[in-house]
Amino acid sequence: MRDAFVKILVEIAKENKNIELITGDLGFGVLKPYWEQCPDQFTNAGIAEQNMTGIAAGMALEGKTVFTYSIGNFPTLRCLEQIRNDCAYHKANVKVVCVGGGFVYGSLGMSHQATEDIAILRALPDVAVVCPGDIVEAEEATKAIATYPGTVYLRLGRGGENRIHDHIDNFQIGKAIKIHDGEKIAIFSTGAIFEEIESAEEVLKSHGIIPVVYTFPTVKPIDREVIEKIADEVDLIATCEEHNIIGGFGSAVAEVMAEKRHKSTLLRIGIHDAYSIKVGNQKYLRQQYGIDGPAIAKQILETLNK
Repeated sequence: MRDAFVKILVEIAKENKNIELITGDLGFGVLKPYWEQCPDQFTNAGIAEQNMTGIAAGMALEGKTVFTYSIGNFPTLRCLEQIRNDCAYHKANVKVVCVGGGFVYGSLGMSHQATEDIAILRALPDVAVVCPGDIVEAEEATKAIATYPGTVYLRLGRGGENRIHDHIDNFQIGKAIKIHDGEKIAIFSTGAIFEEIESAEEVLKSHGIIPVVYTFPTVKPIDREVIEKIADEVDLIATCEEHNIIGGFGSAVAEVMAEKRHKSTLLRIGIHDAYSIKVGNQKYLRQQYGIDGPAIAKQILETLNK
């Protein structure tokens, strides 16, 4: 996803000289194509993410559209006050880009595991939260947020995620994307966890269950129309995210469903309000915390059996 993001950003920046990219002294191998082709639209703020965000806000208030770039929690939680006070409050065109949402940097421990970021950024007024599920969604999301007014959080995987789409027609911030139809249950996912949904589907199919599947590249604004429609059609909606279930994607879906009476029960699948005390790669930690394909299928089947 990060390579797809940089590729599209280079294309956009060549056409629009108001685009700026600021890095917190990270991503040099990945960002090299950008600074080589757009050197006058690039700044390295150093290992000073709070300053990076303040600089971005100042540039944005002078008419620039500024992307800040770092990994894990560094561009978000480390500089939350600057995002809130300097960017969001002023509706500044700052696009906060995190590479490595969830357990991508799992081997570096909980300081590098971004598992509360969706909830915290989603709570800031006027901040859009975008979590693409594959490289095609990442490319389309980058194009979309470049022209989307105000502050946006873009949460990317690290790379190597399974491709979901050949292409996307009419990508829009705030709109879910149907992967396929099904019956009885629906699976909603956001972000790079989608590759585990594909694995879970194989297990469910062996039990004669074909779920409706949607990917939600946008967590905020959430696609209320799709949620309400599907909630009236199926018995169970399972939300899947590589994030704490409190305040995250599942909570966003729950908020919509709670406002009206619906047919569906909701199952939120994610990290159960805990920091990881284990260290390992992303795949290992997904297994340990019950958000890999087999564990997702197991939770859905157990809920149906109840």
